[in-house]
Order: sequence, then structure tokens, then C-alpha cells
Amino acid sequence: MNLSFKLDEFITDCENNCSKFQKKSFKKDEIITTYIEKRNQFCIILSGEADLVRYDSNGNKTIVEHFVKNDILGEVFYIITTNNELFVKARKNCELLFINYRDIHNRCKSNCKFHNILSKNISELILDKVTVLNTRIELLTKRSIREKLLGYFNILSIRNFNKTFILPFSLTDLADYLSIDRSAMMREIKSLKEEGFIEKVGNHITLLYK
Repeated sequence: MNLSFKLDEFITDCENNCSKFQKKSFKKDEIITTYIEKRNQFCIILSGEADLVRYDSNGNKTIVEHFVKNDILGEVFYIITTNNELFVKARKNCELLFINYRDIHNRCKSNCKFHNILSKNISELILDKVTVLNTRIELLTKRSIREKLLGYFNILSIRNFNKTFILPFSLTDLADYLSIDRSAMMREIKSLKEEGFIEKVGNHITLLYK
């Protein structure tokens, strides 16, 4: 998340002055929240990583989104059009700030600085979220497995400002995230290595093309 205000100071103001928020901790693999029930809340990840996961009626798993520190998430950003439950699961130990959407404008009695900052910058938070979702849509609409892999590798390279980066997923979860068959993906990764597009050592990937 790229914000014009300092998120760390924002969180400190929350903790010290505001009564209308909750900070919660979750252990690896613990369910953080579900999207099937409208709680009208959103969250900011303070530490750790988490995934938005969905299983279809056949038990097939899809990783809809992957969240890291400072990312915003919550069912307020999704219109549920399926009976398949969406839930956020901690990939690593996590700490999150939970904010009820109604409380953005219903300020606490102390008129804390937190609410002033949040009210002023909520549109920026939402716009940043829309940008992330648009990037995800663009990735999923790529037609071939190769295009999806290279598209995702490019995203990670740009985020890390380096042609070498660490995959945040296991290969099984990477296939679930890209909505592709794992065996076919493995063959494509092997081809990308043999053709000199990438170098792969463990979960480290290096892009070898410009």
C-alpha cells in the first residue's frame, strides 16, 4: 500500500486515543475473518501475511488475494455473488487492525486524531485497494500459463525493486493463486528455465530478460 500519510503514526494514534477499533493477533493457519457474513468492517495488516481463500463446490481451492504488511482487506470491498465461502487465513502469525466502516464518520467523543486522519484519507485507502484489485484482474485474464507466470513474476520484481525475489507461496499455492493446473505450471516453469527466461533456486526467482 502506498499512502501519502504515515501509517505507523496512524496506528499509534489509534492505540492511544481511539476507542472504536480493535487490534487482534492470529497464529499461522488461523481463520481471521469470513466474507459470507457482512460485518461491514475492513482491516489493515500490521504484521505478517494472510490469504483470501475460496473453495468451490468440488473442493477446488483458489487463493483470491495475498496480503502483506500495510495491506487493506475486508468484505466491504466484495459483493458476494456465490454461496462459496470466502475466508481470510493467516499464512504467518498476523496482527491486524479492525475498523468498522460505520465508525469512519461516527467519531468517538474525544474527536481523536485517528478519525481526522481516517476521514481525510479514506478515499486514498479505497483507491489504492481498487488499484490492487485491477492488477489482480489483469493477471487472471492473461490467456496462457506462461503469461500468468511472467506477469506475476514481473509484479514481484517491481514490488521488490529487484530482478531477484522470493516467491511468497509454495508452488501448490502459486498454482491456486494463478488459477492454473499445478502440473502444467511446473512444466512451464521448467521451460522458462531452459529457455533462459528465469533462474530458480529454491523459492528464489531471478528474471533473466529485460
